[in-house]
Amino acid sequence: MSVTFESLTQVEQELVFTSFSRADALRLGQLINEASADYADPIAAEITINGLVVYRYFQDGSLPDSELWLERKRNAVELMQMGSLRFGCWLEKNGESLESRKLNPDDYAPGGGGMPIVLKGTGVIGSVCVSGEPNHLDDQAIVTQALRQLKAEKEA
Repeated sequence: MSVTFESLTQVEQELVFTSFSRADALRLGQLINEASADYADPIAAEITINGLVVYRYFQDGSLPDSELWLERKRNAVELMQMGSLRFGCWLEKNGESLESRKLNPDDYAPGGGGMPIVLKGTGVIGSVCVSGEPNHLDDQAIVTQALRQLKAEKEA
């Protein structure tokens, strides 16, 4: 996975939906679980719409601290209106850190696994976050694969 601010911006621009319902959130959660089957460690997933958690699932064996990571990733998406990994690249590109922006690292995670749910003509309406893999780029791959699959299904 090529990880640059520009490549992540392009991915987020591709993953814009014309509609997104709670039923879509449920389907996205199922797709996340399917996508995570290729990875060794169990994951936790959370989907929010308009500030409401509409889907949350912790696979058997997932660690309790995944709840904290989901919150940190969601906070990053909500604050910056971009994916948590893209936020990390944005900080690096601008020579900044959470601390230099007066953000508490206990509250924000600028790494892979958090993506915005973007509605065409509206903007960010929620987030989808995955946590649990030792490499945050694997969390990112899982959530991106599931979003792509949902978008393809909705456009079919």
